[in-house]
Amino acid sequence: MSTIRLTMAQAIVRFLTAQKTDIDGEILPLFAGVWAIFGHGNVAGMGEALHAVRDTLPTYRAHNEQGMAHAAVAFAKASRRRRMMACTTSIGPGATNMVTAAAVAHVNRLPVLLLPGDVFANRRPDPVLQQIEDFSDGTATANDCFRPVSRYFDRIVRPEQIIPALQRAMAVLTDPAECGPVTLALCQDTQAEAYDYPESFFAEKVWKQRRIRADRTELTEAAALIRDAKKPFIVAGGGVLYSGAEKTLAAFATKHGIPAGETQAGKSSLAHDEPANLGAIGVTGTGAANTLAEEADVVIAVGTRLQDFTTGSWALFKNPNRRIVALNVQAFDAAKHNAKSLVTDAKVGLEELGEALGSWKAPEAWTKKAQDEKSRWFDQAARFTDPTNAELPSDAQVIGAVQRNAAPGDVVVCAAGGLPGELHKHWQASQAGGYHMEYGYSCMGYEIAGGLGVKMADPNRDVTVMVGDGSYLMMNSELATSVMLGLKLTVVLLDNRGYGCINRLQRATGGESFNNLLQHTRHVTLPDIDFAAHAASLGAEAIKVKGIGELENALKDARKAERSTVIVIDTDPLESTDAGGHWWDVAVPEVSVRPQVNEARKTYETALAAQRVGD
Repeated sequence: MSTIRLTMAQAIVRFLTAQKTDIDGEILPLFAGVWAIFGHGNVAGMGEALHAVRDTLPTYRAHNEQGMAHAAVAFAKASRRRRMMACTTSIGPGATNMVTAAAVAHVNRLPVLLLPGDVFANRRPDPVLQQIEDFSDGTATANDCFRPVSRYFDRIVRPEQIIPALQRAMAVLTDPAECGPVTLALCQDTQAEAYDYPESFFAEKVWKQRRIRADRTELTEAAALIRDAKKPFIVAGGGVLYSGAEKTLAAFATKHGIPAGETQAGKSSLAHDEPANLGAIGVTGTGAANTLAEEADVVIAVGTRLQDFTTGSWALFKNPNRRIVALNVQAFDAAKHNAKSLVTDAKVGLEELGEALGSWKAPEAWTKKAQDEKSRWFDQAARFTDPTNAELPSDAQVIGAVQRNAAPGDVVVCAAGGLPGELHKHWQASQAGGYHMEYGYSCMGYEIAGGLGVKMADPNRDVTVMVGDGSYLMMNSELATSVMLGLKLTVVLLDNRGYGCINRLQRATGGESFNNLLQHTRHVTLPDIDFAAHAASLGAEAIKVKGIGELENALKDARKAERSTVIVIDTDPLESTDAGGHWWDVAVPEVSVRPQVNEARKTYETALAAQRVGD
């Protein structure tokens, strides 16, 4: 057996460069690069190894470990899990900064390889700088925080252990059902240790997308259930996009006359003007999609994990006889809520289900009702996004301005706060992937870093990041990275002077405005932040605009700009779209000295009665 002597870190990077992916016949590197912030624990081992392959496996420097991992996660999502990135950090805070991003990847089923440094395996210098000591467990380190948010976790204490660890990592990262973050904690002394690795370990391997096909019995039973439906309804989830099944879904829905609603992750799987597409579903859903979902007797859930925002906390599907047919690559998701499981890839699953249904079509009256409700919703929604001369426009009015200045291939990126709800209802995506929302973990601070990852995945598409002042303050440093890398973003920063979304939720549950908007916080001086000046200091073009008219002009200028542009606009923290939507289960205190809370509790108890428990 031929061998080559390498350090463990050198073996990792050589292995990563040998992994390829086949995307529609084009062979590309599976790992598009490595994000790295060096420190003790990775600068000597991984740093030296990455330098040697910098021309074939690019290393990117970020300004925050969580931010760079968000960028890697967004890259994987925008690449539909066909390509990915790795992230390496020092031990201690550098490592734990990535834990939140690992949770984002875990919830959204996205591949990212995390390579945090770790303590000395030989324990000679213990305790080392930044080491966490467990008084009862000598094997515990800070990196154990990654265990619950990793699909696969390993700690490498001997150089030869990296062989099975990387093989297992790849099995997880490329598996459509098990896909998620992998953490390999790299003891810093082990990174530098040499070993005679078999050359076969570094042979080029081309990974192809695995298509899981449905069990024939499950397929037959699912088709029979749908044929009996009088009011079938499709819920399109993120799995549609991961599978590349958007055209298949459109053809399936059209052929069988079945209306569809989109989850946050699934939005843009159908073009907004596709006849079957009724838009967003659930808590932040359109009036059209939710009206049909309430009556549906068979819900065809495609590539969705059916979280509470999609199901209205399991109170949306009101038909007492409704059944669920769940198409999903992951059996755990397909079996939720007593669904008729169809464990399958979305694309081939819809193709085979369509064949099994033959010429069957939903009743014409049901399909017509869907079209009538869609037309009614578009008429209703337009009044929320139309231009205005208001001094403080609403989020929806800002969205309307961005939409009017968008091109069909543009991508809008967002994550948390009130914007996801307004975008879910109002954004009209023309092309697949044109709507990139991190709402599985609803992670504030994802927005700008995520936009950077999206731009890296497809540099030819213009990327617009919409972010509130609260999220911007949490994490904005990768704006500087976008400028540094020449990856242009347009950032629309809506300043409502606090956490407007949570303030509205607080008031809706009977609470008094408290500790959310800046004016309701304990303070000596209210902050008056010049966000445009801050963004300019990071290297971006920046402007503060007054009103929708100036915003539209700034958006036109931003499209022509050569580097990232931040457009700041003051908005109304209280205004939101009161059409569409659905109840969401947010527990209200059972007793309170405040009458408003007690009234909210009564309303809450009434709403609880609509939840479907146990099915």
